[in-house]
Amino acid sequence: MAREYKINSREKDTEAKSGIDYAAELNKQQYAAVSSQPGAALVIAGAGSGKTRALTYRVAYLLDKGVEARNILLLTFTNKASKEMLERVNELVDDNISDLWGGTFHSIGNRILRRHADELGFERNFSILDRDDQKALLKQVIKDSKVDTKNKRFPKPDLLLSIFSLMVNTQEILEDILYHKYDYLLEWQEDIEKIRKGYIKKKLETNSMDFDDLLVLLLKLLKQDEDILELYQRKFKYVLVDEYQDTNLVQCEIVDLLVGKSRNLMVVGDDAQSIYSWRGADMDNILKFHARYPEATTYKIETNYRSQPEILELSNAAISANTDQIPKELRADRQGGEMVPALVALNDPRAQAEFVASRIEELMDAGIELEEMAVLYRAHYQSMEIQMELTSRDLPFHITSGLRFFEQAHVKDVSSYIRFVVNRKDEVSFKRMVLMMPSVGDAGADKLWRAWLACPLAKSDKIPELFSLTLLDFKVPAKAKPYWEQLCYTLDELVVGEGYAAPSDMIYSVLEGVYDEFMKDSFDNYENRKQDIEQLMQFATQYSDVEEFLSQLSLMSNTDGGVGDKKKQKDEGVVLSSIHQAKGLEWKVVFLIWLADGMFPNGRILETDDRKMLEEERRLFYVALTRAKDQLYLSYPMTNPRSYSGDVFQNPSRFLDDFPAELVEEWQITGGW
Repeated sequence: MAREYKINSREKDTEAKSGIDYAAELNKQQYAAVSSQPGAALVIAGAGSGKTRALTYRVAYLLDKGVEARNILLLTFTNKASKEMLERVNELVDDNISDLWGGTFHSIGNRILRRHADELGFERNFSILDRDDQKALLKQVIKDSKVDTKNKRFPKPDLLLSIFSLMVNTQEILEDILYHKYDYLLEWQEDIEKIRKGYIKKKLETNSMDFDDLLVLLLKLLKQDEDILELYQRKFKYVLVDEYQDTNLVQCEIVDLLVGKSRNLMVVGDDAQSIYSWRGADMDNILKFHARYPEATTYKIETNYRSQPEILELSNAAISANTDQIPKELRADRQGGEMVPALVALNDPRAQAEFVASRIEELMDAGIELEEMAVLYRAHYQSMEIQMELTSRDLPFHITSGLRFFEQAHVKDVSSYIRFVVNRKDEVSFKRMVLMMPSVGDAGADKLWRAWLACPLAKSDKIPELFSLTLLDFKVPAKAKPYWEQLCYTLDELVVGEGYAAPSDMIYSVLEGVYDEFMKDSFDNYENRKQDIEQLMQFATQYSDVEEFLSQLSLMSNTDGGVGDKKKQKDEGVVLSSIHQAKGLEWKVVFLIWLADGMFPNGRILETDDRKMLEEERRLFYVALTRAKDQLYLSYPMTNPRSYSGDVFQNPSRFLDDFPAELVEEWQITGGW
C-alpha cells in the first residue's frame, strides 16, 4: 500500500502579487471565504450579498497564492455568469488566465468529451443537436419504430424530449416520471421507452449528442475510465462551483468525481433561492454537503448591499417558516426609512392592474425610470390584466416570462376556431385549425381549404346552424378522421340559433372539444397552458359580442408596447416577469401581484399537501421579495371572476401569515373604476 505524504506549503509574502488588499476590499465574511485554506468549503451567500465578488476574488486569491490558472476549474450555470466572472478576474490580476477552465457545466462537458469521445463509441467531431435537430432525429426514430399510432395521437417529439431530459436530470425511471407528471401518457409507457432507446441508439449512429448528453456522457466517461478520471483529478487542483443549490444529481456527482482526494472544493450558493426542482435541481446537494464532505468549513455571507432594511426584515421573517434550510439572516448595508413594504388588497384583478399602473405613473413622474420597476408573478397568465392596463395607459413594458399573453401560440390556436366561424374566408385560421390534426401537413391543409372554398357555405353570408353537415363529407387521412369529426362538432357548438355563442362559451367548447387533448399530447407545460386558456375564458366574459372580443384580441396582440406620448425611448419600459425568470435580477421598485392562495402558492401544490413543494413555493416568494431595492408592493385581488361560477372570494396567500403584521403597511385603495 502506497504511503501518503503531504507537502507543507512554503511561507509566502503576505502582500499579494496582484496588489489586491483582500481584507480592505472585502467585508469580513467575504474575506473569510475568499482567504480560506485549501479543502472543502461551503459558502452560503445570501441574496444581494456579493456572491460573484466573492467567487472572483477567490480565484484571484488562488492565483496570488501561486496556483496556476490551468489547475483551476470554475463551473457556472450560464455563459453570461462565466464570462462576467472571468472578465472580473482578468481585471483583478496581471496573470494570463487563458488556461483557466471556466464555463458552464455543459461547456466543460463538451470540452472534455471532445478529447475522449472515442472511449464512449463516438468520434471526437460529434455534432451537438439543438432542439430542432433533436425533433428531426426523433421523428425519424418514431417513423422507424413501427409504433402503432393510428388509433390515437402519439405524444409530439417536443413533449417526448422534455420527458427524456427530465429522466436524465432527475435520474428517475420513465414510469415514475409519467406517474407523477404525465399520468395521461401511462398507456404509452412501453412505446415511449422503445422510442427513448431508439433515440439513444440513433444519436450514437449519427455521431450526435444533445445537451443532456454533455453531462450524462461525461459522468459515464469519468465513472468507467479510471485513467481519464485521474488525469482530470490531477489537473483540477481547485474546483469552484457557482449557484450550487441549482445542481442536479448528475452535476453533483461530476463535481465530486473531479474533486477526488484533494477535496479542494468551494461551492457557493443559497439554499433559500433553490427554486428549480421541476427541472431536476436537487436542494439536498447543498443541504447535505457536509454528509459528503464532513471536514468542510461553512462560511456565511449575509450583508446585503441591495435592499432597504425594511425589505430585508420582511424577507428574513418570510423564509424563517421553512424547516429545510441553512439558517441565515440578511443584514442591510443601506440605511432605511424610505418606506415600509406595502400590502394592498384590491377588489378584483382589474382593480389590481389599475393600482399597479397608477402607481407606476406616479413613480415615473417622481423621477424613477420605467426600467427600474418590475411586476412579478407566479405564472405568466397572471400578467394579462397588467398588460392590458399598461397598454391602455400607453406605458411601455417588456415581458421576460414569455410572449405577450395574446401572442402565445395556444391562445392563437383557440381563437382560430372562433375567427373561422365568424369569418369563413379566413384562410389562416382555417389552416391553423386543421394543421393541429395528426397526418395533416401543409399540402393537406391546402387541399382541405380548396375543398371548403368550393362549398356554397363558404360563400354564404348566412350563419350556418351546423358546420358538420358540410365538413364531415371532406376527405381526411384515416388517422385524422376522429379528430376531424370532433372539430366539426365543436364548430357546431360555436353557433346558437341564428347567432354566435357567447365568447367565453365558445372558448370552453374549443377547449373541451378538441384543444385540451391536443395540449396534453403536444406540450410539456400542459397545466400552465390550460390555465392560460381558462384565463382567456375569464377575460372573454366581459364581452357579449364575439366580433368585439376578436377585435380586442387583435389589438392586444399587435400593440407596440405602449411607446407614445410618454416620450420614452424605444428600449425603456416596465419589466413584467415570472419570479423564476427574475432570479438574479433587481429593481428599485417591485410589485408582487396575485398573492392569493391557489395563485401563489400554486393551487396544485396546495392540493397535494406536499410540504417540500410548499417550501419551494415559499423560497420562490423569498426570491421575489429580495429583488426589490427601495420599494416593495404586495397585492392580491379579493375576488376572482370565473366563467360559469361568478365572482369567487379569494383568501390572501398563506405566505402573508408567515411574518408579523407590523412589517408591512396596509394600503386602503379608493378610486378607479
